[in-house]
Amino acid sequence: MHNKRKKTHTLRNVFLMFILFIVLGGAAYGMTRYRSVKNSVNSSFKPSGLTKERDVSSVLKSKKPVSILLMGTDTGALGRDYKGRTDSMMVITLNPSKNKTTVTSIPRDTAVNIPGYKSVSPAKINAAYSYGQTKTAIKTVQKLLNIPIDFYALINMGGMEKVINQANGVDVTPTLSFKYEGFSFTKGEKTHMNGKKALAYSRMRYDDPQGDYGRQTRQRAVLTALVHKSSSVSTLLNQSFINSLSDQTQTDLTFDELTTIAKDYNSVRKNTSETHLQGNGEEVAKQSMEVMKKSELQRVTNFIRENLDLPHAETGDIQYKSSQGSSVSKTEEQINDIGMQKSTSGTKGNTSVAESNSNNGYRTGTGSGYSNSGY
Repeated sequence: MHNKRKKTHTLRNVFLMFILFIVLGGAAYGMTRYRSVKNSVNSSFKPSGLTKERDVSSVLKSKKPVSILLMGTDTGALGRDYKGRTDSMMVITLNPSKNKTTVTSIPRDTAVNIPGYKSVSPAKINAAYSYGQTKTAIKTVQKLLNIPIDFYALINMGGMEKVINQANGVDVTPTLSFKYEGFSFTKGEKTHMNGKKALAYSRMRYDDPQGDYGRQTRQRAVLTALVHKSSSVSTLLNQSFINSLSDQTQTDLTFDELTTIAKDYNSVRKNTSETHLQGNGEEVAKQSMEVMKKSELQRVTNFIRENLDLPHAETGDIQYKSSQGSSVSKTEEQINDIGMQKSTSGTKGNTSVAESNSNNGYRTGTGSGYSNSGY
């Protein structure tokens, strides 16, 4: 039973590479053939139902920095047919004026008070998607870090392996030696990995001395290797490949927005900075969670806002504070039910607000923080 549970948990760990790779590599391949896949790309379009914090049309038109929340769910694996959890979450920022990309990993076990779900809070951040799909997941990240999320992209377990295989594999230098799912990895030895091997490398968790944080580092290494392999874009942008992923990928980036980013933000591939939220393990609501200090949240807020060319602001305020204690006592049934809920979203009209101020389109009236009400 233990081994089965262990394998189930580790198989959940995937993040979106497909959309990001197209975004960062599209210009290198050319727009003509890229447009030939327009219908397939648009079939993956789905608004989150959340009003955006910024006028993204204005931001893109002005070639200002943008942010994308990348989420990997456990759908599509082990016969699952429910909505799943976002067990991988990354905030990507693209700044064409600085020629810079930032990648920020958010641990799946981060303890938060989920906006709009007070009765089940505190909870792990990966449950936010389970309760309210992309709308709630985005809102939670925004309120946790006080940052605007301009776009999101979501992929299930089936996507990552195909993306890497279409790129003819990636070269990664392992940070530690281990064996997992029939593959061997040697620390410091540059290794060419196909999709299956790269997926095994990026999702091993329990044998890593750094646990989930070590896994995040390996995930980012695979992502970086894939992003910088621009010579493989031609193998990605073909109709059959796009069609095969259309039912596995979901995003609120339109085809036109993707082509704009590919054309005007291509320089962001030159420099990449990575980080992650670092918490302390505690038992919260009868679960093991990562509790984040305010100072650590502020550090990451500064990291993200800096590459978005946004002014300094206080970090968010929905994190679980260990000093307040937990008044929530979830039953085992409630815990197991997280992720089994069907989607109830379907709100249309995820368009941006029209008016923005001088702070790169940040909506007037948001101030430096978010309200803590509603959770």
